[in-house]
Amino acid sequence: MKSLSIGKVAQLAEIGIETIRFYEREGLIAEPPRRESGYRQYPEDTVARLRFIRRAKELGFSLKEIKELLSLRIGLQTDCADIQERAEAKIHDIEEKIQTLQRMKKVLAPLAAACPGQGPVSECPILDALEDGSQPKKTLEKIVRAKTRPQRKQRR
Repeated sequence: MKSLSIGKVAQLAEIGIETIRFYEREGLIAEPPRRESGYRQYPEDTVARLRFIRRAKELGFSLKEIKELLSLRIGLQTDCADIQERAEAKIHDIEEKIQTLQRMKKVLAPLAAACPGQGPVSECPILDALEDGSQPKKTLEKIVRAKTRPQRKQRR
């Protein structure tokens, strides 16, 4: 089997050299043998494993979850149902994150709209709402009303 330098593995797997070293430390890939010069010499199958890790990360799996998937892949008692269960759990996590992000957007969008985009920072409605975080919804409503209310003319 042909061995590859860390640079070649990084190029083929489309990840950084430091990422490969990190995955070694985390136990996601085996520490490769070294030449007498001290250089790492990776087996060719390391590239496929690193691509698997990269794709799993792109799908939102944590390194811990990826490690579990990799161990399930070689487990004798594992079947597709085990993998499907983990994929469905990840889908559930993603749906929860989407709901959380939508709630965040619902609060932040009116704040951004209420901001005039000019003037002193001391009058910034976004910062005001963040500062008064005890009642974010009431603060938001108050700020939006204040910023949309017509300005009174000052007397001289």
